[in-house]
Amino acid sequence: MLSNITNENNRCLQCKNPFCEDGCPVDTPIKEVIGLLKENKIKQAGEMLFENNPLSVITGLICPHEDFCEGHCILNRKGNPIQFGSIEHYVSNYYLKNLSFDIKADPNKKVGIIGSGPAGLTMAIILAKKGYDITIFEAHEKIGGVLRHGIPEFRLPNDILDRYHELLINMGVKIRPNTVVGPVLSIDDLFRDGYKSIFVATGTWKPRKLNIKGESLGNVYYAIDYLRSPLTHNLGEKVCIIGGGNVALDSARTALRNGAKDVKIFYRRSEEEMPSSENEIKYAKFDGVKFEFNKTPKEIKDNCVYFADTENILNEDGKPELKTIEDSGYCYEADSTIVSISQGPKTNIVDSAKDIKLNRLGLVIIDSTGKTTREGVFASGDVVTGAKTVVEAVAAAKLAAKTIEDYIEEKYNL
Repeated sequence: MLSNITNENNRCLQCKNPFCEDGCPVDTPIKEVIGLLKENKIKQAGEMLFENNPLSVITGLICPHEDFCEGHCILNRKGNPIQFGSIEHYVSNYYLKNLSFDIKADPNKKVGIIGSGPAGLTMAIILAKKGYDITIFEAHEKIGGVLRHGIPEFRLPNDILDRYHELLINMGVKIRPNTVVGPVLSIDDLFRDGYKSIFVATGTWKPRKLNIKGESLGNVYYAIDYLRSPLTHNLGEKVCIIGGGNVALDSARTALRNGAKDVKIFYRRSEEEMPSSENEIKYAKFDGVKFEFNKTPKEIKDNCVYFADTENILNEDGKPELKTIEDSGYCYEADSTIVSISQGPKTNIVDSAKDIKLNRLGLVIIDSTGKTTREGVFASGDVVTGAKTVVEAVAAAKLAAKTIEDYIEEKYNL
């Protein structure tokens, strides 16, 4: 691996105007990092990555680089961009193993962070480094959110998240596991107990339904629930997966690693229209996942799923529209079915805090800086945007962190 990292580093042209940086949602200083590595300054390169993106060791592994930095690399025009993701992960992993802090938290600057996924972790690290007294409220027993419970370990090893747990403790961050804010503790309780601001980063854990007959059968599962604990599910040998995003692909590859022999993904549009990463599609095919396109589910039965064919047409307004072809399709025999057509946020918090407004999709409404409709409460990540990439959640959390700092400084003179 080190040889590959060295080769990729040496291939970098050190462009005067690095397009790769323009393509990164979190503005990673790619040219500067590679320049430091060329001078054998890996610690400085690691520090630069961490200061810009506290989750760089994670984004180096799972970011869709072909859409961002690598997709914008000048060498991509010839089909072989610099594989910066590999460089980023290697350097960040090296740096994180030797990272520690000596921080004294100010008890007058309490901030509550609800959720420890990408946005929550980013916020906690940024503010803790600046002396804020941070408490994370995590619904599960371990931190990580979607990073731990929504991304398979073969893509993101849990020991990386365990290392972040140790880092947070070292920074003086308090973690309350198995704590769902809303049903028992409320936003009001947190403000009563001295928290100066609250950051909501609860992600999207509520699966969206197909709303077709058979969805409640005992061999039908939702992808976000399956990925949380795949070993507790008995899928059988033949698995049908409905959906076309990265979560559908993760579910398919996980099923094959846990005993399924035949896994097929059904997507209602063409392969070119799949919302998942191009690389992830390639990896899924390499693992043996099969695909059927232009198929939409109509009914789930005990031993099969009935699909109808679809096609793209132009409607009366001349706009493209997906149409189901009547009297078409077939029943695909399967031992179990996994539904993966996106997720939405749960409403635990807003049910007990009516002044936090949601949009029609149930996502938290914020302004351009991360402020919600309730004073002192901020939000970012998937609970605001719907399911996005980790690096986009990091970028949004960085912006919200600056907003929280400004708010506390102005309101409390701290």
